[in-house]
Amino acid sequence: MDNSSQIMEHILTKNIPSPSPITYSFLAPNARGVADATAILQRHQGAYVNQNDTSKGGDGKPMMELAVFAAATESFSQKNLNCDIATSLERFKDVIQGAKQAGIRARAYISVVLGCPFEGYNVNPHKVAEIATSLLEMGADEISLGDTTGMGTALRTQELLRCMTAAGIQNEDIAMHFHDTYGQALVNTAVSLERGIRTFDSSVGGLGGCPYSPGATGNVSTENMVYFLESLGMNTGIDLDAMADIGQWITGELEKPNDSVVGKAVLGARKAAANTST
Repeated sequence: MDNSSQIMEHILTKNIPSPSPITYSFLAPNARGVADATAILQRHQGAYVNQNDTSKGGDGKPMMELAVFAAATESFSQKNLNCDIATSLERFKDVIQGAKQAGIRARAYISVVLGCPFEGYNVNPHKVAEIATSLLEMGADEISLGDTTGMGTALRTQELLRCMTAAGIQNEDIAMHFHDTYGQALVNTAVSLERGIRTFDSSVGGLGGCPYSPGATGNVSTENMVYFLESLGMNTGIDLDAMADIGQWITGELEKPNDSVVGKAVLGARKAAANTST
């Protein structure tokens, strides 16, 4: 978060081209974060897609969104946000409403929805649905359900999504955010697909993690997710070969291991083919 303002300024001033629509998400945990982001957006009006603009098309401009991070358990909320769940939701109102006033999307994450490092596996899915409903009523455009610890299983993922449906939350308003600590991210993705979810978070090279979840690994890798979805006949619009290159590059830059088995397989197959051709 320390460099968020500089990154937003860079994106809005450099007019970075993208062949496909792209959304940049910035964490804004409180009113100050909204004020900082709004000031930058006001200086660069016309450089991004404004949701309040009724004209068609974005002319290649990026979409911007502000994000808030709630928690599904009181223990994690206290550790991560230094307040209880109810207080965090009150604070998030300013962020979400500020995003709407600025004409950009607001995305809300709920952490530890399938397992908490402090309270264990028994996270109440009804409580998750209650928090999600509150955030949507505030104006959030999308709820990302985060298995921060990677403790989620197929059965509990299914039960969580049943509770979301029972609460009247539409699949179109839900994204799934799986970590792959126990190797269950793609299994849980399959369950979510069967329940009608079509938006999934991932990270190139499997980067990520959480300082308050000891032992938890990064998000499911983008390379693994793309390969899995396209093996089911879905079109992600992502160039897997190019993504494998990016994963290898960024993990090297950060001096982190490349945790994408698909990325490493793609690079290995390419190297073997090159050696054979020579």
